[in-house]
Amino acid sequence: MKKLTGPFTQMLPLTGLSMKGPLKDSQLQVIKNGWILSNNGRIITIGTLERLRRDHPSAQIEEIADERVVLPGFIDCHTHICFAGNRMNDYALRSAGKSYTEIALAGGGIWDTVTATREASEETLTKLLVKRSERHFSEGVTIIEVKSGYGLSVEQELKQLRAIKAASYLTKAVLVPTCLAAHIKPKDFDGNQGEYLEFIGKELLPVIKKEGLAKRVDIFIDDNAFKPERAVQYLEKAKSLEFDITVHADQFSTGGSEVAVEAGAVSVDHLEATKDRDIKMIANSNTVAVALPGASLGLGMGYAPARKLLNAGACLAIASDWNPGSAPMGDLLMQAAILGAAEKLSAAEVFAGLTFRAAQALRLENRGTLATGAPANLQLYPASDYREILYNQGKLKPVMKMA
Repeated sequence: MKKLTGPFTQMLPLTGLSMKGPLKDSQLQVIKNGWILSNNGRIITIGTLERLRRDHPSAQIEEIADERVVLPGFIDCHTHICFAGNRMNDYALRSAGKSYTEIALAGGGIWDTVTATREASEETLTKLLVKRSERHFSEGVTIIEVKSGYGLSVEQELKQLRAIKAASYLTKAVLVPTCLAAHIKPKDFDGNQGEYLEFIGKELLPVIKKEGLAKRVDIFIDDNAFKPERAVQYLEKAKSLEFDITVHADQFSTGGSEVAVEAGAVSVDHLEATKDRDIKMIANSNTVAVALPGASLGLGMGYAPARKLLNAGACLAIASDWNPGSAPMGDLLMQAAILGAAEKLSAAEVFAGLTFRAAQALRLENRGTLATGAPANLQLYPASDYREILYNQGKLKPVMKMA
């Protein structure tokens, strides 16, 4: 059944914008009092009521009575929301002056979450993930990338990925799984970094491929995780199995972004420590740069150089990094608004980074815009002007609707 939904005070279809480089708000198409024609949850077209009723006289009309600004659903292309436990002790220690490395060496950090996640059942992980996904969806996020990486063994990584698959049938959000078994070398693995990566490449990735549990593989390249030279062979193994690859890079030390670009990674995420040379290299590639302001807020450190990346011509996405340690908030819109103020990003650049450019980081076609054929997952904000959304820094929450 065709359906006409509207009128919307303002519509931002986010179509016709470039995938890379800077964007100005004057480039945004802002449609006033527009309507959306949809069929079976997919957008057919947008326009005026008069034209759409003339061309589609049998369409059912669904009228929106109040002022509403409509946007396509946001896409969070980097999260770690399949986990058990919490790291409030880590947060307290960081606020008191301890560094990320000091906390990890003292038994906190990622390994603390690995312990709690290993102890949880698949059913428990599924329930926790559904709860977090539903909260994200209620705040405008309709597609969520979800990483493993808190299992760090064949059995436990498979448990996490199976929980993500189970949760995908129980939430309104679309979940995109990623294998992050190369998060850190587990303390209970008897071998060095290279031997661990070789082990999971041989024993884990083929099982994931066979069961269809993920199409993406990630690795954390950093002084606290895996050295760049160790990562190259692992990424080549993942590519040989036809996985898309993505990289945690340049969070505390450099070197990871170079590996990501040379390996042809779909995205390179974090980038807080990225230098001008790395920025130029990323901008000259097809690899999407993903800024994670939630981690900067949680760790009390600088942001990824979003303005420099855009000015250099990069494709910039913005994601939450929602995780129990460095980014526990998980409010994507709030984080993006704060990043925009700090890095001097236009509203067009922020919204692009949360929608169609984030879709590019996940290789999702026809997502993140109000274009023909796109899912009609709409965010309706109680506002008369789209600028109110970022102005309120995440406190203006949307109403989610399927047209």
